[in-house]
Amino acid sequence: MWSYSFTVFLSAFQLLPTAPFYILSLGGSHLAAGLFLGFLTYASAISAPITGAIADRFGKRRVLIVASIAITLFSLLYAIAPSYQVILGLVLLHGVFWSGLLSSSSSYMLEIIPPSRRAEGLGYAGLASVLGVAVAPWIGLWMFDHGGWRMLCFEAAALNIVMALIAWRLTPDRHHADRSMHPRDLIEWRILIGAVMLFLYSFSYGGITSFVAVYADQLSVPRALYFTAFCLTIVVTRPFIGRYADREGHARVIVPCLSMIVLGVSVLSIADSGAMFVVSAILFGTGFGSAYPIFVAHLMQHVQEHRRGATFGALIGAFDTGIGTGSIAVGWLSQRYGFGRAFGVAGGLALLSIPYFLYLEKRQWTTSVSARRS
Repeated sequence: MWSYSFTVFLSAFQLLPTAPFYILSLGGSHLAAGLFLGFLTYASAISAPITGAIADRFGKRRVLIVASIAITLFSLLYAIAPSYQVILGLVLLHGVFWSGLLSSSSSYMLEIIPPSRRAEGLGYAGLASVLGVAVAPWIGLWMFDHGGWRMLCFEAAALNIVMALIAWRLTPDRHHADRSMHPRDLIEWRILIGAVMLFLYSFSYGGITSFVAVYADQLSVPRALYFTAFCLTIVVTRPFIGRYADREGHARVIVPCLSMIVLGVSVLSIADSGAMFVVSAILFGTGFGSAYPIFVAHLMQHVQEHRRGATFGALIGAFDTGIGTGSIAVGWLSQRYGFGRAFGVAGGLALLSIPYFLYLEKRQWTTSVSARRS
């Protein structure tokens, strides 16, 4: 499963940073170029609660196989698309299968991680995506510069075939074909409400992902500095923080993680040197890298097995919505008010995640998410 997730992000994050360049070469505007990631993210967010429930019904392994084959076809279609409008139409459908892949792989991993080590195990599993994202853009941009768009798409399709083969070799998981697919069961509404916390702090991640390199250019800071420090921080801190959370209690560690996110974004909003970029990346990476797996481990103590796919679907829906909205909003704000104020707004939203989580805990929202189901 670690190899599968690594291959997923190795493939996807070769296309994501290069697609805007190709759309611009086809005559698209900067807005159209930005819509590639935006459409993928929003399509994933909207469909994730439903595709997660489908994985519960038909099996995570089956969804992983189907999604891998479908994404292979999309990679090939991108290679022959005659216009950027067609590419943007394709990426909307791509996002649906992307959400199924994410929710199914996460819930499958949860089945093979010991309950007593969930935060630690999810932290290790998440390193696959971190390392994939760390190396994929460099490979994709090199391939695009030397082989062209079509060669890049063919290479991505080959990686997608590898994904399908890995999924085929997985042990079949437990699914619940005997349970009806009532419309009200497609979405875990209580989880979705709790996942607003993810939206509040992932907003900042969307802005950082899209614009921290541009911000670095303005300040004469190396473009890759923030991402390098961010990824290294996650690799170093995530396993240890997850292990501590499993031992001491997940809820006790979530608030400090959220606080680190707020501090990281706040430092970035006033950064004027490479040193401040590194400090921000370390703070943000420490909090952001551990907040999600710990929150998931906290929730999964109270979610029934046959609703895990739907639960991950709701979480991914909120998370992806935050990333997409943050990317668009920080772009709009930075153009009018500058990056300092734009990231200041992102930090303010991240700060709201702390009282929101504490309110949910006081109301025992997360400990009763599936109490009505038996």
